[in-house]
Amino acid sequence: MGYTAKISTPYGLLSISEHNGAITKIDWRRPEEPQTSPLLEEAAKQIKAYFEGRLKTFDLPLAPKGDSFQQSVCKLISEIPYGETTTYGAIAEKLGIYGQPVGNACGGNSIPIIIPCHRVLAVDGIGGYSGDGGIERKIELLKLEGGFPYLL
Repeated sequence: MGYTAKISTPYGLLSISEHNGAITKIDWRRPEEPQTSPLLEEAAKQIKAYFEGRLKTFDLPLAPKGDSFQQSVCKLISEIPYGETTTYGAIAEKLGIYGQPVGNACGGNSIPIIIPCHRVLAVDGIGGYSGDGGIERKIELLKLEGGFPYLL
């Protein structure tokens, strides 16, 4: 069964979805028919703590969309510690490929913030961000974590 709830954040409302006991999606659209569940209530609590600077690591069951390649990229992104960054190229090197497919996989991340694709940068700059607010939102999240000091 699936549920979608809204969560208030410093950057506006987030819509968070659950299906079969795992978080499947986060976006900045208002849910059409919000319904909560114990998992979504826990997710809301953790996201609030993250934005308040009290939570560094999420502990939620996740089921991001995508094929096995997308899943492997999401797994590596999830391993990037709070306040740290890496590059598309560094992730690509771990997977034995080149950077462009990693960038595409980051852009397809269905669970931003919790799977922290904002922590993945281009070798020569900020890179992109598919979430609401684009690059500006990516910069805001990096500043929140202190993970991109020369922007502070």
